[in-house]
Amino acid sequence: MVAKIITGKSLKGALKYNENKVQEGKAELILASGFAGDIERMNFNQKLRRFENLLILKPSVKTNTLHISLNFDSAEKITDETLQKIAVSYMDKIGFGDQPFIAYRHHDAGHDHIHLVTTNIQSDSERIDLHNIGANQSEKARKEIEEEFNLIRAQGKTYKPEPGIKEIDIEKVIYGKLPTKRAISNTVNAVTRSYKFTSLAELNAVLKQFNVVADRGAENSQMFQKNGLIYSLLDKNGDKVGVPIKSSSLYTQPTLPWLQKQFPKHEQSRIKFKPQLKQSIDKVLHSKPADQTAFTTALKAQGIAAVFRIGVNGQVFGITYIDHKNKTVFNGSDLGKAYSAKAILAKFGQSKSLQTSTKKQQRSTVQIEPMQSAHTATLLANLLKEQYDQPAQPKKKRKKLRI
Repeated sequence: MVAKIITGKSLKGALKYNENKVQEGKAELILASGFAGDIERMNFNQKLRRFENLLILKPSVKTNTLHISLNFDSAEKITDETLQKIAVSYMDKIGFGDQPFIAYRHHDAGHDHIHLVTTNIQSDSERIDLHNIGANQSEKARKEIEEEFNLIRAQGKTYKPEPGIKEIDIEKVIYGKLPTKRAISNTVNAVTRSYKFTSLAELNAVLKQFNVVADRGAENSQMFQKNGLIYSLLDKNGDKVGVPIKSSSLYTQPTLPWLQKQFPKHEQSRIKFKPQLKQSIDKVLHSKPADQTAFTTALKAQGIAAVFRIGVNGQVFGITYIDHKNKTVFNGSDLGKAYSAKAILAKFGQSKSLQTSTKKQQRSTVQIEPMQSAHTATLLANLLKEQYDQPAQPKKKRKKLRI
């Protein structure tokens, strides 16, 4: 069993995410603890009010939400009753047994998993300390539950979640079949939680592969001067489409100030993956690819995207490597001169000028069409532990339990 805890400031957002999944037929509520009345007859606002009655007791606490996912091996087929027992046991072991919580079983992946939503504000107005809850209480609880319910052990075993991030279907968004905000939110939240980037440009190198871009606006704009940030959808030509979404309105609030706090953390956490990335690039170069396309194609087969950055004059001025296996992003200069765009292109006898000039052709060179093949779609999807927008399995009627 793999447990993942997300602490945040928006209980409404965590609850809405799961309720949306229920409405889409991709999840179902299987357990409600600490709720008076019939949970099945409660609407969204009634469920939210139960939590808000606690939140108002301690308004000074900003991080007041826990959104937990418990993921099980794909070989395990677990009944609702067992998942209910696991949820109760887990919450009790991490110190949240007396807190109200809701458990949802999701059907949007190839393995069983449940989501738990709760708050750390107690009825006596005190808060439960969340510091290191993942490494301490949760890890201990995970191991005990594996023993208690005879589950397949996660430790020492490579965890392979099913497809997660998908390229956004722009046509569905344009024609109203997929809400813009939800489409952007799913992608941005998954990428910002998973990848180690040290600048907005590096974040965009990843986001653009899923038809999303983060934008500060023009330097002389009020938004730029006030450190604002919006997220927009991109069409197949790399042009922005639809209505942009403010970063502060997304579930995890990936604002520019928040991102800037992550940059130094990621700078340190990605260091250990640098040697492995350089070795992979060296291996490709040693095979002597014939040209730039052969180079990027060979890297893509290893789960690495090579994004050549191009200026308005059509000149290549840099290269960014996205290691999808280790979820890291490095500029060529970060790896060394031998990995810079100039050095790489020199190996193919190319100058900094592109071989093509049209906008569509430039984009294919810059962005190596990461989602154009089933192989790459599977590679990227398997990197993330949080599942989004997957085809729902047939919905079955199951007995709900209220305790």
